[in-house]
Amino acid sequence: MGEIVAAFGVCHAPQLIWRPPDEKPEMMDASIAAMRALGKVLDETKPDAIIFLGSDHLETYSLNCVPTFALVSGTRAISHFGGKVYDLPIHRELAEDLLEKLIRADFDIAYSEFAELGHTFATPFEYVLEGRDIPIVPFLTNVYLPPLPTMRRCAAMGREIRKIVESRKERVCLLASGGMSHYPGTSKYHYPEYGFDHWMIAQLELGNFDAILNLTPEQLDETGNTEMLNWAPMLGALGSVPGELLQYTPTWHHGHGYMRFLPQRERKNPVTEVLKDYGGFNFKNQGFEFYVHPPASAYDLNRLLFEVRHDSGLRERIMKDPEAVGAEYGLEGQQRKSIRALVDATTAKVVSEYVKPLADAGAHPLQALMCLHTIASESRRKLQESHTK
Repeated sequence: MGEIVAAFGVCHAPQLIWRPPDEKPEMMDASIAAMRALGKVLDETKPDAIIFLGSDHLETYSLNCVPTFALVSGTRAISHFGGKVYDLPIHRELAEDLLEKLIRADFDIAYSEFAELGHTFATPFEYVLEGRDIPIVPFLTNVYLPPLPTMRRCAAMGREIRKIVESRKERVCLLASGGMSHYPGTSKYHYPEYGFDHWMIAQLELGNFDAILNLTPEQLDETGNTEMLNWAPMLGALGSVPGELLQYTPTWHHGHGYMRFLPQRERKNPVTEVLKDYGGFNFKNQGFEFYVHPPASAYDLNRLLFEVRHDSGLRERIMKDPEAVGAEYGLEGQQRKSIRALVDATTAKVVSEYVKPLADAGAHPLQALMCLHTIASESRRKLQESHTK
C-alpha cells in the first residue's frame, strides 16, 4: 500500500538562485538553509517519488493556453533558470495514473509530454533535491491569471491524490512550492503582508487548515498569497496534520516561509502566536486587484515577453535593436516604447523598478518581471565571465 511519507511547503524566490545585489545575503542564506534541512527529510524518509505541487509564472505556458491544472507526464523534468539547467526523472507511471484517475474523479487535468519548468521548480531543485535522483511528478496550478481555482477545490483534489497514492505501492513526498506574501511586479511589491503570513503560519501549525482553505482567490490576491493555492492540495491530502515552521524570512519584498508537516516529530519551536484575526489585515473583498488577465490588445506584447524568456537569440536581438524587434511583433505607441525597459534593466540594481512601463502598456506584471530577471541575470553572468577571462 502506498503512503505519503513526507510533506512540506517551501518558498521558491528566484533571487535565491541568482542572488541580485538588492538582497541581503544573510536572508538568502537563511532561506537556503531551511530548504537544505528539508532535503535531509528526503534522506530520512526515502520517498520513491515526489509529487511536486508548483505553479507557472508565465514561464511554462503562454497566453496561448492557460490550464487551471496541469501535470507533466513525460520522461524528464527540465528547468532552465539563472544560467543553470536542471534535468530530473519523471515518475511516468505515477503521473499517468494521477492523470487518468483525477479525470475520472471529475478534476479536469491538462497534461504535457514536455514543458519547460520555471523557477517554481528550479529553486527547490537547486536547494532541496540538490542532486538527489528522486523521480518527480510536476503538477502546476494556475495562480496568477484569473479566473483561479478555489482553495477548497484544490484541497478536494489533494484528497483524491492521497487516495490514488494509497492505491499504489510507492512511498511519496508532497512538496508544495509557493508563497508566502509577495506582489511581484506590482505597485505593492515593497509592502508584503508579513502579519497575515504569521497568522496563516499559526493556523497551519495548529492544524486549523479550514481557516486557510476558506480564503477566496480574491482574498489571496489581496494578501499577496495566491501561490498558497499550491499548498492547498497538500493540505487536503493531509487532513489536519499540524505543521512546524522551520524558517520565516521577511525580505524587503517577500515573506519566505518553510514548513514541515510530515514526518511528524517533537516540535522544536513554539507555535507562532498571533493575537488578531488575519494578523490585523482588513479585506476589501472587491475582486482581483494585483493580478488580472491582460487585455487582448496587449497579446503581442505578452507574447514577446514570453518568447524573450525562452529564446537567447531573441534576447540578443532586443539588446541590439529593441525598436526593430518591437516592429517585428507589431507593437506600436506605448507598447513599443515600453520594451526599452528590457535593455535598461540589464545594468539595474533593482530590476523590479523596470516593470512599470511594461505593465502600464498591458503586460502581465509577473510576466514582465520574470522576463526582466532572465535578461538581468544573463547580463550579470556574462559580465562576470568577461572579468574572469
